[in-house]
Amino acid sequence: MRYLVTARVKENRRDALRRAIEDRSLGAGSVAGDEYFRNMEEARELPDGRVKWVETCFCATPLQEERPYWEEYFQLETIKDAHARSTCRDENGTEPWACMNCDCTSRLEQWLSNKGEPFRP
Repeated sequence: MRYLVTARVKENRRDALRRAIEDRSLGAGSVAGDEYFRNMEEARELPDGRVKWVETCFCATPLQEERPYWEEYFQLETIKDAHARSTCRDENGTEPWACMNCDCTSRLEQWLSNKGEPFRP
């Protein structure tokens, strides 16, 4: 499933997040692997300081695996389904792991790419 994540960088954690991205330690030990870096490359920072990105997660609880890694740097505000669960091929069982190569959120990601500025911690 894909989720639209909205978060704010925690006070005094922006530099640590930047370093974790630069030295590739963000998400170290997580099964989500390079997803953290893809998320940060595509994330957008809005004028009010919120950061938004679309994230793929296969956990029964949204971002169950990723949450501890994100919460080291971010205050997560919302995690919303990025599209209808009923049409998610992974979620409805018609194609396991379909989210890996799915374009179901391409319109949302295009819309998001025009909001705010690219996130640069």
